[in-house]
Amino acid sequence: MEFTSEDIVKLRKRTNAGILDCKKALEAKKGDLDKAAEWLREKGIAAAAKKADRIAAEGLVYSYIHMGGKIGVLVEINCETDFVSRSENFVELCKNIAMQIAASKPEFVTIEEVPAKRVESEKQVLIAQSLNEGKPESVVNKMVEGRIKKFYKEICLLEQDYVKDSSKTIKEVINEAILIIGEKINVRRFVRYEMGEGLEKRQDNFAEEVLKQSTEK
Repeated sequence: MEFTSEDIVKLRKRTNAGILDCKKALEAKKGDLDKAAEWLREKGIAAAAKKADRIAAEGLVYSYIHMGGKIGVLVEINCETDFVSRSENFVELCKNIAMQIAASKPEFVTIEEVPAKRVESEKQVLIAQSLNEGKPESVVNKMVEGRIKKFYKEICLLEQDYVKDSSKTIKEVINEAILIIGEKINVRRFVRYEMGEGLEKRQDNFAEEVLKQSTEK
């Protein structure tokens, strides 16, 4: 079953979820509005969307040190109440997100934070690469669109695959937490320090190291 832009609008009004999330849900459920709405609820996306306008001014600035002081992360994650900020579920979420930042080196929290000039520059590089590969111009734009999504997954925290479960993105991990905790949760900002960053040195697989450390505890 196919779906139209009108179906996306209907699902958006019904669930308050974002346009891209509604499109993804309809694709997953082959255009069935009821099943798509249920899919959004199961993923926690509908719940997160309904809480989007709430004020989240509490939370934690969580610190994480890895590899004996070689990598450090500070991340501010907001929730609605001080009570939740001290809860086990919220603290565990903060820890996991800090570990993700240490492992995967994102540059931004969301896609919206990426400067337009940076995106345009990346698109031009990708277009040139596709043409140099001998791809016909008629399919270049589609290829570039797919590669830009991959680019976002590399540099945007919420788009990254979760290092402890690659079947989920960080955005989905947060939405699941919102469903459990019952409050708006928002990653506001982070900073990542790496000892000797910018200097020539041996390269390690930080994602594997962080995951190994988390499973040993």
